[in-house]
Amino acid sequence: GFMGGSMGSVVGEKICRAADRAVEGNTPFLLVTTSGGARMQEGILSLMQMARTSAAMARLHEAGVPFISLLTDPTFGGVTASVAMLGDVILAEPKALIGFAGPRVIEQTIKQRLPDGFQRAEFLLEHGMIDAIVSRPRLQQTLHTVFRHLSASA
Repeated sequence: GFMGGSMGSVVGEKICRAADRAVEGNTPFLLVTTSGGARMQEGILSLMQMARTSAAMARLHEAGVPFISLLTDPTFGGVTASVAMLGDVILAEPKALIGFAGPRVIEQTIKQRLPDGFQRAEFLLEHGMIDAIVSRPRLQQTLHTVFRHLSASA
């Protein structure tokens, strides 16, 4: 059956190929993420995608190809811990949940209550983890402006 929202070997391969194509064409790269994390049914092959996609983003950086990461709701787990947070510019949709582990897991681990909105885009923006929050109606114009600016400074 369909297991939406997780990154396995196929998704990792597609991200790597798209990044390589951007390097070959010297074309800015946009990655839109929504994920519950790594596809655990694939075991180590799924976890390996964190390293593979991170290496692909490093190739973009080395080639001077602009990379924008757009985080949608939810973006969690290994995707957040790797490729999603590596953009030259990191954007998020309003109120998007973004993190590595869910709030319940964190609270049980640290034995403390988390601040309100802890894993929401707005909290991450206030704490310097992302660059901007952009609603979908403003997304096209914002992406155009950011890509134009990044391409001019490359």
